[in-house]
Amino acid sequence: MMYDQIKEKIDAQQRLSPDEGLWLIQECDVHRLGSLANSVRERLWGNRTFYNVNRHINYSNICELNCAFCSFQRKRGQDGAYEFSIDEIVKRAGEAVEAGATEVHMVGGLHPDYRLEWYGEMLSALRSRYPELHLKAFTAVEIDYFAKISGKNVQEVLQYLIDCGLGSMPGGGAEVFSDRIQAKLFPDKTCAKRWLEIHDTAHRLGLRTNATMLYGHIETDEEIIEHMRILREQQDRSGGFQTFIPLAYHPKNNRLHGSLSTGLHDLRIVATARLMLDNFPHIKAFWIMLGVKLSQVALNFGIDDLDGTVVEERITHMAGATTPEGLTVREIEFLISEAKREPVERTTLYERVVRDSETGAVMSNAPLHTLA
Repeated sequence: MMYDQIKEKIDAQQRLSPDEGLWLIQECDVHRLGSLANSVRERLWGNRTFYNVNRHINYSNICELNCAFCSFQRKRGQDGAYEFSIDEIVKRAGEAVEAGATEVHMVGGLHPDYRLEWYGEMLSALRSRYPELHLKAFTAVEIDYFAKISGKNVQEVLQYLIDCGLGSMPGGGAEVFSDRIQAKLFPDKTCAKRWLEIHDTAHRLGLRTNATMLYGHIETDEEIIEHMRILREQQDRSGGFQTFIPLAYHPKNNRLHGSLSTGLHDLRIVATARLMLDNFPHIKAFWIMLGVKLSQVALNFGIDDLDGTVVEERITHMAGATTPEGLTVREIEFLISEAKREPVERTTLYERVVRDSETGAVMSNAPLHTLA
């Protein structure tokens, strides 16, 4: 029986095949699938569930691309187009610091007028004003674009940004690693091979990064499993991915339209990811896209991280998300505790944050270790 075969491999900490992953998504009873994923989650992290105090700053939605699934991008002069000045970005980061944030997460469109130096100045201004704040910024798609507009190679671009204050990279822009899907939905965007090369270079330079997958549009289950297999092989090579974040497509206000993924399918995706991606430390529920309630349920389906407070998210909300734009620490800790898990505040690089109980100020960061 396929379930018994897979359970035996999971218990022995052996790698699953793509065919086994496909069976999990398509055939396995969802409760048994969740139990398998939860066993791995608890072997690694016990009852701990991680979150961070952060703020998203989507600095501009003006973008040269026109991806079919994107509701965020605008052209200059189009209704809804916006761009923040560096002063405005610093101001928002200051608000985040006052609220206790340890991280700002910054991504935006491929702006036709900004040069590489603008992004360096932005990082330098933030590092100078708030040296304690971790700067997680720029998807591989943005890095690819910076290389094109500057005439530099990816390593030179990344080293320049690191020197300016870049601390890590998010995992956006991966979408689904499929030539078929790219040709239909985002033909001009960074391809899978290039995305992987950029993260490989980042890892070699000492940057930690995340990895994502956008699902719920025109992809097949086979393409989902292939995406996970490719990420797993890249992690074997470079080892710098911290977490995998499945992102549920939202269909409003874009050319692709379609419908929302179902809750059962979402749970199958996150649980299968935990089982297939055996070399990824963390699987994250981005509650903005998955939904607050389902993210809480997913803590029993392999998820060990609920992202963070976020505060102001634009990309998914412009695609019709009805989730809050931010959660308080109290709300996040309640969601985790109600699920009978232990809330643990972390830094971007997965250190435990220790705060003064009276002032809330960060006192120290302590290493986190898996239980496996």
